[in-house]
Order: sequence, then C-alpha cells, then structure tokens
Amino acid sequence: MTRKFDLVVIGTGTAGASAAFGCRSAGWKVAIVDSRPFGGTCALRGCDPKKVLVDATEVIERSRGMAGKGVSNGLKMEWPALMRFKRTFTQPVPADREQGFSEAGIAVFHGRARFIDKTTIQVGSETLIGRFVLIATGAWPARLHIPGEEHLTTSDNFLELDVLPRRILFVGGGYISFEFAHVSARSGAQVQILHRGARPLEEFDPDMVARLVKATEELGVAVRLNTVVQRIEKSSGYFTVHASVNGAAQTFEGDMVVHGAGRLPEIDDLDLEKAGIEREKRGVIVNEYLQSISTPAVYAAGDAAATGAPRLTPVAAMEGEVVAANLLKGNHRKPDYAAVASIVFTLPSVARVGLPESTAKERGLKFRVNHQDTSDWNSSRRLGAKHSAFKVLIEEGSDRILGAHVIGPHTEEQINVFTLAIRSEIRASDIEQTLFAYPTGASDLSYMV
Repeated sequence: MTRKFDLVVIGTGTAGASAAFGCRSAGWKVAIVDSRPFGGTCALRGCDPKKVLVDATEVIERSRGMAGKGVSNGLKMEWPALMRFKRTFTQPVPADREQGFSEAGIAVFHGRARFIDKTTIQVGSETLIGRFVLIATGAWPARLHIPGEEHLTTSDNFLELDVLPRRILFVGGGYISFEFAHVSARSGAQVQILHRGARPLEEFDPDMVARLVKATEELGVAVRLNTVVQRIEKSSGYFTVHASVNGAAQTFEGDMVVHGAGRLPEIDDLDLEKAGIEREKRGVIVNEYLQSISTPAVYAAGDAAATGAPRLTPVAAMEGEVVAANLLKGNHRKPDYAAVASIVFTLPSVARVGLPESTAKERGLKFRVNHQDTSDWNSSRRLGAKHSAFKVLIEEGSDRILGAHVIGPHTEEQINVFTLAIRSEIRASDIEQTLFAYPTGASDLSYMV
C-alpha cells in the first residue's frame, strides 16, 4: 500500500518526536516510523532508566559517606527489585508515545525503514512517500572489529539484567562504562574498566577526570588504562578478554563483558545510497540548517546527523525544533550549540560546560582560572563527599564565564547555573553578588568565580 505525507520521520526518539509534533501542529500530514518500541534511546535505553539506577545507588553512597557520623551503614542493593522499579518508568513509554502520536493525528508505522528513492520509504509492505524525510534514528554501539565481538553485552542489554553478574568487564572508558561501573560496584559486583587510551572521558577536564578515577578506584573498580582489547573468548561460564597493556599481552576474566566503547549513528541499513544521501562515520552530512547536502528533501537530527555536536537529549530536542521550523518556513534557523552542559552521572558526578582550559589557550584568549579542591567545604563535608573540586575560566576584561568544570555532590545544580551564565553572558561578578539560598549547592557558586 502506498501513502503520501508532507513529512516522514524515521525514529521516535527526542529529535524525531519534536519535529513530528511541530509539523503536525502546523497542519502537515506526518508519518513516524520505528523498528524498535516507540520512545527512543533516552526514555527506554539511556538517560531515564540509567538515572533510576544511579539515584538508587546514591542512597547507598550517602549512607557510606556518613558512616561513623551519626548514620549506621547497613544498606545494600537488591538488584532484581531495583530493575522492577526501573521498569515502572520504561514499560509504559512505548504505548504512551504511540498513543500520543495517534491522538495528534500522526500516522504510526512499525518496522525497519529503507529508502527506495529520494523521498520514498519502504516499511514492510507499506510504501511511504514524503515531500520531506527526517532521519532521526539514534545510535547503536560502534563495531570494534575484533574476534569475539558477539560476546559483548550492550548498554541496552545491561539495563534489562534481572541478575547482576559477579565479575564485570567494561570495554572502553567513556561515560557509559564509568556510570554503569559505579552502579555495578555499589551493587556488589567486581568491576574492571579496560580503556585503550592514556586518559578516559577525554571530553572532560583532565583534573576533574583524575579525581573521578581516584574515586572510582577507591570504590574498588580497577581502571586499566593503555589497555587495547584484541579478542574475547567464551569459556565454560565466563569470558576471557585478551588485551595489550602498554604493549604487553594480558588477559582478564569476567562473567560479563559490556560494550562501553562508543556509539555511532544507526543508519547503516537505511539504503541511503538509493536516495543519494551522503554520509560519514558521524552520520548524515548536513548543512547549517540540518539539511542533507546531497538530497535537499532530507534532513537529519540527533545522533543521526554529522554535526559534531554533543550527543545529548536536550541537543536532539533543539535540533528537532530547528528542523520543524526550517521545513515549515524555509531554511532560516540554525542550531545553537553554545554552552551545552554535559554530565557523567557517577558518584561523584563530573560536569562541564563551555570551553576546556586547553581550547581557551589554543584560541589565545586572556583568562584567569579559579581551581580549587572543595572536599573541606561544608557542602561536601556534611554529605561525607571526599572528592569535590571546580575549575572556572573567566575572561579578562569582559568578566565572562568561558568554561566551568565541576566534580562533587552538587554538579547537576551548579553546571546548569553556569550554562545559563554562559548563554546569557552573565558576568562572574554578577554571580558573585547574587544572593543564593543558603546553604545549597548553588550558594557555593559565589566562591567559585
């Protein structure tokens, strides 16, 4: 059966939904397609379920931090019960999302989409012809091209574990590995992180990351740097990872090996070549309006677009809005990637926004750096937090915040204020003079600038 639409959206995550609702509200005839349960990565396989696990382990961490300070440390994680609780957040999502699309008048289709020509999509026995197409398919784990790769457990699978294995190896030193490693270790597992480089979490400030690595190791997690995984073997009841550590062969054993070595756009099987859509490793190649440079009727957003922007939910939502605006009124709006905050939800958590110190130096900017350990501040001591610090870059002359980097118990609150300051060009002196509610994490900002 062939059906015609103004817009066909491939992907029901944040970017796709944002664009679909935006165009439908303007009266467009819109279709949306997904081969997975409706809802996308963040709601089903990423941010939301992950944060449920992190918040639960935070209860245990706070108890441990206050042991001997008036709190008895007797809490432990009950993994099956935690997973049941997690599913109360994720299980309703697909049906709720599909109902929301249908009630808005958006036609829904289940199945893997493939291009037949520039704006014609095949989904099972259905043929969808759009005036425009948006690719917003999200991302999936990057191929490592090593023997035994099929034995890796993905982050999607990890978030569905009914039983937590006793020994877990994480391949890669990115945020997925560190976040799940902290959850696993506080839930009783023996954990190792195998990272091929000399420093993990390379997008974050090296001083903050060094503190996080120390905190991670104190938790009992072994962080193995300069460790290149070469193959994975399955034995009777366990896995053996063969690696090169600083050039020397070494093996590691675990009951599970988790893929934490990066994600790439999930666009390989869309038959993009049939639509003449040019792509690169990072995704569909787009112009400044998120429009395909080779097929003007096609746009891309979120993880599927090769923009170089951070792969974060708020970015995807903004890009979906940009695509809808450009479709409805012609290309006129560009995505704004200034001051996008990013957080590693470990305990302690690490956050960043704005420029790294190295980039500010490379650009020849004149700035001062406020950098301090805050583990002896009241805001850390009253929570038993041993690892907390900040680094703030302030431009000379303008007094603008160029970048902020934080580790500790209040990063989520603090980094959002710094984000607002950078985007709105609020001066450091303005923050210093603000009368924040005290004692809060935000009230520490006055002493950071």
